[in-house]
Order: sequence, then structure tokens, then C-alpha cells
Amino acid sequence: MASTASDLVTLLRTSRLNAAIGWLLTGVIALTAVGNVVLGNPLWAGFAAIVGGLAILPPVAHRDPLVMIPWEVFVLAALPLLGYTFGVNVAFREVATYLSVAALALIVAVELQLFTSVEMNYQFALLFVVVSTLAFAGLWAVSRWLSDIYLGTTLLLDPALEEEVIEEHLMWEFIASAVAGLLAGGVFELYVRRYAGVPEAGGEQM
Repeated sequence: MASTASDLVTLLRTSRLNAAIGWLLTGVIALTAVGNVVLGNPLWAGFAAIVGGLAILPPVAHRDPLVMIPWEVFVLAALPLLGYTFGVNVAFREVATYLSVAALALIVAVELQLFTSVEMNYQFALLFVVVSTLAFAGLWAVSRWLSDIYLGTTLLLDPALEEEVIEEHLMWEFIASAVAGLLAGGVFELYVRRYAGVPEAGGEQM
């Protein structure tokens, strides 16, 4: 079986333009994290810290500020943070959140292959993206529920809504996460083929 260890790693770029956009986004995300801490939104602050931390890991590890993840993936990962910050409507924020998780899952797949002994071909990485998106939907729901109970927020348990409405809304979120994960998996398949140069179906595989 042919090795595909470089399939995902080659998504990292070293162009000055990509690095400039990446570091600019990193700065925006850092400010967003601080702003959410000040505003008392610890979940969004934590989400911002995760996105920013994953983004700067490659340049820190390589000691090269030009080694960055593709800015397109970075923007997708930052979408819910930007939507929340600029007050975009709730429906868009939810869809953006799940697309963001798919992007983060792809980043994690790349960095697992970079910094650990884990090796995966791009097909498994795409499955990882889809499953991670579905798993996050449940984790995000539990996190908001715990935040509402112990921190007094109203991220999920809105007192203005009836229990049945909250439950229905949550079920639609799970459906949205499944659709977003599947769509993102398909988009990322095309993206990985383009930038990593992996073979088409029926070509050389692991």
C-alpha cells in the first residue's frame, strides 16, 4: 500500500499572503476571545482560544511564521465567532458553528499527522470531519446546558421559551449538524484533492 502521510500535511502553506491573512485572523480571534471574557461569555471565549491555538501551532512548532493552515479553512473555522461578535442572526450562527467544527476537525487531522505518530489517508480524515461535527453538536448542547445551570446564562434554557420549543429547537440543531457535516465532508474532499494532490477514486490508495 502506498503511503499517504503527506496527503494532509501538504495542506500547510508557506506563502506570505496566506501567512499575512492567517496572522491577521489570529489577531481578530484573540481580540474576540478577550471581548467574550469581558462580556461574560466563557464558552465563546474558550471556542476562540481553541481556534486560535490550533491555528498558531504549525508556525510555532516549525519556528517559521509563514507555515500556516490555508486561510480559507481558517476563515471557515472562525465564522461563528465573527457571526456572534457582529450580531448575525441565530440561524446563520448555528449553521456557521457546525461548518466551523468541520473546519476545526480538518485542522486537527492535519496536526495529528504532523505532530503525532497517527497516520491517516484523506478518506479517513473526511470521515473524521463528519463524525466530529456530529459529536460536537451533542457536546455543545451539554456545554450550554451546564453553563445555563451553573453560570446563569440563557444559551439553551431560555426562560422566555417553553420546554417543548427548546427541545424542538435542539433536535433541529442536531439535524443541521448532520447536514453540515456531510456537506463539509464533500467540500473538503474536493479541497484536499486540489491542494494535497491525492489520487482520484480508483487511483493509488493506502
